[in-house]
Amino acid sequence: MSSKDNHVAMSQLLALLEARYAIRVLWALRDGHPQTFRLLQDSVGGITPNTLNTRIKELREAGLLGHGHDGYCVTPIGADLLKRLSDLPAFAVRWTAVQGRKKLPPTP
Repeated sequence: MSSKDNHVAMSQLLALLEARYAIRVLWALRDGHPQTFRLLQDSVGGITPNTLNTRIKELREAGLLGHGHDGYCVTPIGADLLKRLSDLPAFAVRWTAVQGRKKLPPTP
């Protein structure tokens, strides 16, 4: 894959994931257990039914989310994406610690 192809692929993925609540919907399903619409809405928190419907549709069309008899779940490729994102919590903790230090007044 060329550098240009990589850039296009990355741009498409980021465009999908930067949609409001998209990553949170996937993250809520990271344990691999299916969730009903209502449970998924509660897991994401603050998402309206209309927005959740839209995100589900987009993520299903992208092949990251599926629906079975027990509810919504990530597909194998969605699980692969979540596996690759699994380092984010540790990074987030380190990042917020650095951000907190930036806000502290300098010590004399």
